[in-house]
Amino acid sequence: MKTLEEKFTILKNNIKSMDSLLVAFSGGVDSTLLLKVAHDILGDKVAALTVEAEIHPSCEIKEAKELAQQMDVKHILVSADILQNKDFVRNDKMRCYYCKYDIFSDLKELAAQKGFEEVADGANYDDFTGDYRPGLKAAEELGIKSPLKEARITKKEVRELSKRLDLSTWNKPSISCYATRFPYGDQITSQGLELIAEAEKYLHQFDLRQLRVRHHDQHTARIEVSTDDIEKIMNNRVEIVNNLKELGYTYITVDLAGYRTGSMNEVLASDKEE
Repeated sequence: MKTLEEKFTILKNNIKSMDSLLVAFSGGVDSTLLLKVAHDILGDKVAALTVEAEIHPSCEIKEAKELAQQMDVKHILVSADILQNKDFVRNDKMRCYYCKYDIFSDLKELAAQKGFEEVADGANYDDFTGDYRPGLKAAEELGIKSPLKEARITKKEVRELSKRLDLSTWNKPSISCYATRFPYGDQITSQGLELIAEAEKYLHQFDLRQLRVRHHDQHTARIEVSTDDIEKIMNNRVEIVNNLKELGYTYITVDLAGYRTGSMNEVLASDKEE
């Protein structure tokens, strides 16, 4: 088993072999580390590209802009209307594949126009060995590089390297698009996305480490927070219920199992067992 130092050397060598690179940049822990290392090695032959869409939290876009500016990296913003993709809106278990294929196809085209030899995402090694992620298949089909994965760098190691490089994102909570809040089979709508965004924006004031508002139809919100933060929700129960009802929910629930990555995928495992 390779040490982290050996993995980090592999990552840097892989990046050195590239002539130029466009990094799909969300401002999350993984893509920030990749962008930092790539920029240190390739300099102005690297650029960051962030996609603005209804499925992405607006605070994520703002933070990506600030991080790119802090690293003095050229930052490209593009807009995407993913709700025009009927396959994505239908929201079957391949939802992430349809979205990533659309977005990465556009990124590849833009990279070619601007003279970037490679396009890379921030997927780490755990992404390929853990939860169900069909979007990774789309990236692979389109030839998108995943340098962190190729160096077998795990999420824990991403955070360790980020801390070593003095990146403010080293302990940043994981983020995901709002589409992950919908149960498979429920159509993804602009109204639903807006409702989720408003609910999460309100709940963040309670200093929650991890938060997801799972949107079980137009009436029911299932709040997921880390188990240590469930007490914060209960201590503010009346206020939270009243606020989320004002937003449009009828039933407001708290998941006692706590936050976990990809909880909407648990039904896929249940289906297999049946």
